[in-house]
Amino acid sequence: MVKEKTHIAEWKKQEVHELAELMKKKTVMIVSIKNLPSAQFQEIKKKVRDKATIKVAKKSLIDFALDHSGVKELHDLVPFVEDSSAILFSDTDAFEISGMLSSEKTPAKAKAGQEAPEDIEIKAGPTDLIPGPDISVLSSVGLQPKVENGKIAVMKDKILCKKGEKINALKASILAKLGIAPFKIGLEPVAAYMDGKVYADIKINKEEMLDDLIEKYSRALAFAVSLAYPSKESLSFILGKAASHEKAISALIKSDSNSN
Repeated sequence: MVKEKTHIAEWKKQEVHELAELMKKKTVMIVSIKNLPSAQFQEIKKKVRDKATIKVAKKSLIDFALDHSGVKELHDLVPFVEDSSAILFSDTDAFEISGMLSSEKTPAKAKAGQEAPEDIEIKAGPTDLIPGPDISVLSSVGLQPKVENGKIAVMKDKILCKKGEKINALKASILAKLGIAPFKIGLEPVAAYMDGKVYADIKINKEEMLDDLIEKYSRALAFAVSLAYPSKESLSFILGKAASHEKAISALIKSDSNSN
């Protein structure tokens, strides 16, 4: 019995061929477009098009293209592909692309059921809310509202949601009323192939990295000063420290001379 050949639509063949050709690029990255509005997705594509091409296709087609790309290591990206995935291609370093995508995120309002990404704090101060039912609503979650100059003001700082806490509908509503958007949405790097290797952890948080570098720089500078290790950055501090020691020693000598 002759097995009937499965018919594959011509457009599917063309799409797989196009994806396979793009996989010859230096970087092949799986990105998540989950919860990303279409308008914002198109805007991001425009902003990065000089350095990257982003394609959206069915999971089955992406998987097939990865398996038949002719590059063995690209198969390792298959487990990272989901229904909400897109695939990015670039001749730029994967980590540079990841940093670029992190810069293209925009604030987003909280939705019920989401986990707080960080402690969400309501700062004391005026709001745009007018006196009325909102006073009771704010009070119900432990805030201290008060009417000032015809508007509701919050009298004391309060953490409304702790990091990792699920945000309920009431708190999500309050955050929206206060104009607080605690989330950032954009293309999320999931995994990438580059130079013959797959990298599963490629997310880059520029703000956290900068804070970390500043902290490490401060600690290294303090250590260099304590060792009196001269460098362009440490020399002025070393000389300042030496001058203060010189003054202290001079004062002690003077004090000792006067006592004799």
